[in-house]
Amino acid sequence: MNFTYLIKLLFGTKKEETPFDSMKKFLIVGLGNIGDKYNNTRHNIGFTILDNLASEEKITFESAKLGAVTRFRFKGRTFILLKPATFMNLSGKAVKYWLIKENIPLENLLVICDDLNLPFGSIRVKAKGSDGGHNGLKDIIIVLQTQKYARFRFGVGSEFSKGRQSDFVLGTWNDEEFKLLPERLNKSVELIKSFGTAGLNNTMNAFNGK
Repeated sequence: MNFTYLIKLLFGTKKEETPFDSMKKFLIVGLGNIGDKYNNTRHNIGFTILDNLASEEKITFESAKLGAVTRFRFKGRTFILLKPATFMNLSGKAVKYWLIKENIPLENLLVICDDLNLPFGSIRVKAKGSDGGHNGLKDIIIVLQTQKYARFRFGVGSEFSKGRQSDFVLGTWNDEEFKLLPERLNKSVELIKSFGTAGLNNTMNAFNGK
């Protein structure tokens, strides 16, 4: 069963997009857990970054299948922002659904997550790789059956004692981090727009380690 037929089967007949149209659409996925108790936690940095981007673009997330979704256009590109509602460990289902629904090629997918192995606020974009111990990335790899998708890791540091990793990632930012966070969020928004307009390689060169 080819990809185009699968889309028609799932979502009905509509005006077909050309390959050129598809290449101008990008799915930006911020990983996190739903629920007020997870707001502003380190583990939910993916949600926080997308919320900041939506605020800048003056757009609002709406409840949709498997997540909260919104979109905007920038320099001729369409950015579709997704906050999965499946909880972190089951993120793959939402990612796959929206890739198929919007007919977005895998190379136009960017997944945002927290990273304990990077200092607070550090940015690292990669074209592919293992899950690095992140359960959200792990599930996406399993569902998509590939490690070849771009991911944007946002450093949250590792300032926790032995056995307290879960408490740390599910905890909120300390006072110093909170002061520095707005600049880091703005840099993250710039990165996302660069991914769609300048391409992955240029974005890695411009933002990694910044």
